[in-house]
Amino acid sequence: MTFRIETAARGKCRVFILSGRIEELAIAELRRLFELQTDYRGIVLDLREVGVVDREVMRFFMSCEADGVKLEHCTPYLREWMERETD
Repeated sequence: MTFRIETAARGKCRVFILSGRIEELAIAELRRLFELQTDYRGIVLDLREVGVVDREVMRFFMSCEADGVKLEHCTPYLREWMERETD
């Protein structure tokens, strides 16, 4: 299964709903979409439908979160992986 990105507005936030298998190629598309936003703190990544991510995507999510992007519905395995990378 390939990845899919849907967008939605939630108040002042722009929500990017990701689904499928997210691999490194998706990072460029996400960056392009982020550039259209005026404030990264207004970006939410909804990861509820994400099945698998590769290491580069996991690191990208970490940098997004550090820049103020909110990660919603982050699976426990992904959250644990991100925490291990920071240790």
